[in-house]
Amino acid sequence: MMKGRPRVPTGGSTKGTTVVWGDYGLRMCDHGRRISAKHFKMAEDTIKARLRGQKYRLYKRKCCNVGVFISGNEMRMGKGKGSFDHWAARVAANQVIFEIRGVLHEQVIRDAFRLAGNKLPGQYEIITKNDPPVVGITKLENGLTLEDLKRPRKKLPAPVVEETSTSATEASSSAPPPS
Repeated sequence: MMKGRPRVPTGGSTKGTTVVWGDYGLRMCDHGRRISAKHFKMAEDTIKARLRGQKYRLYKRKCCNVGVFISGNEMRMGKGKGSFDHWAARVAANQVIFEIRGVLHEQVIRDAFRLAGNKLPGQYEIITKNDPPVVGITKLENGLTLEDLKRPRKKLPAPVVEETSTSATEASSSAPPPS
């Protein structure tokens, strides 16, 4: 896989866009990007600091499984891949990063996720278990289903039945037989 932005899923997958285990979640709003492990650790520490002393369970939906390698700025082309620098994760658009469950006030959870979103690159939104899934950049709400998105936008014409042959057979059947 190449480095840079991950592609926007347009194939009709809602995987990873809803809250599964917790009651609230932090979802990325803008385009996909590569987020380093340091950013994830900072955001997790911010949530833990804000919720210190409370009873909760924090779920991490993304893990850093992409190694980032760098080579020096003034190095000529070739000469190998470079040395390992840090771990990162590719997060596509509208993917849930953190989920939380516990006996907490909603405003406290929203404040903790807001602080964590400020530490992470990009824009984030706070979602609940009842929020609709997202396909690409479209939220599936107000009766919109995944099948509606997959069907062709333009109405296909109905198959045309030749009426000349049917009218000819009707005329021949209604006419008296020749004598």
